[in-house]
Amino acid sequence: MLNINELLNFVNAELKEISFDQEPVKLYEPIKYSLDMGGKRIRPILCLMATQLFNGDIKNSLPPALALEVFHNFTLLHDDIMDNADVRRNQPAVHKKWNANTAILSGDAMLIKAYQFLSDCEDSVLPEIFALFNELAIGVCEGQQYDMDFETRRDVTTNEYLEMIRLKTAILLAGSLKVGAILANAPKDDANNIYNFGLNIGLAFQLQDDYLDCFGDIKTFGKKIGGDIIANKKTFLLLSAWAKADKDETQELNKWISAEEFDADEKITAVKNLYTKLKVDELSKQKMEEYYSKAMDSLSNIDIHNNAKQELISFAKNLMHRSN
Repeated sequence: MLNINELLNFVNAELKEISFDQEPVKLYEPIKYSLDMGGKRIRPILCLMATQLFNGDIKNSLPPALALEVFHNFTLLHDDIMDNADVRRNQPAVHKKWNANTAILSGDAMLIKAYQFLSDCEDSVLPEIFALFNELAIGVCEGQQYDMDFETRRDVTTNEYLEMIRLKTAILLAGSLKVGAILANAPKDDANNIYNFGLNIGLAFQLQDDYLDCFGDIKTFGKKIGGDIIANKKTFLLLSAWAKADKDETQELNKWISAEEFDADEKITAVKNLYTKLKVDELSKQKMEEYYSKAMDSLSNIDIHNNAKQELISFAKNLMHRSN
């Protein structure tokens, strides 16, 4: 059984074997550039980990695992355009290195490539795999739309936010695990349990990402702290603060949200102080722990010895103690 690092090396080696030396160059070169940027490869690794857990052959799960990674990177190309993000993984975003039209078209081609990889699995499970993948793909789009809708709303609730990150982030992690389980012919209950494990870990993952953006250590987080505050991003922290704030605190918070001209460091400090005063930092950590516990409960319901689950247990623990 391969560990996480060995699976990462395995996935990266296979990605490098994919040839994008095709015409037209301006369609395929951005795809290669995007995949060569690196990344944690969490989704294909989870797919392969689930296959291993249920004694399947990871070689058979590799094409769908690559499909999940290509699909994920396709969403990033389009997300960067919608977010007007200049940088992805410390390199120019595709739409900045080329242009928006190129990024849109190359992203479309990546989606088609993902389906090509996905179709390279056993006929007996292909309908179920396709149905699940389609459910994940449309869910990610729904989550992105909610995220964009929230930009112009002041009445977003924490429950709405949690539903948005479930769709935008968590279901693809959950689905990656379930794809791996299905390919290993896991019992239906076990496939559902490993999906729920991934779903709750995904929710904890995104909540922690929001937390670290505000309260992380810049030396280990890898980017400037407070980006979400500067952008007035409606995170669990901000929405919880609005829900808990009294009249004066709400007025102070809204002053910073509405300000068009401000000193960035001053805004970050002021909003963080409000978060701490209202104890929404503690609330966020409690919510993370709640989802982590649910994830571990789902994993424990799978009738396999814990030794076989150790890599997934380690993955979950590392996620909850990460600093970047």
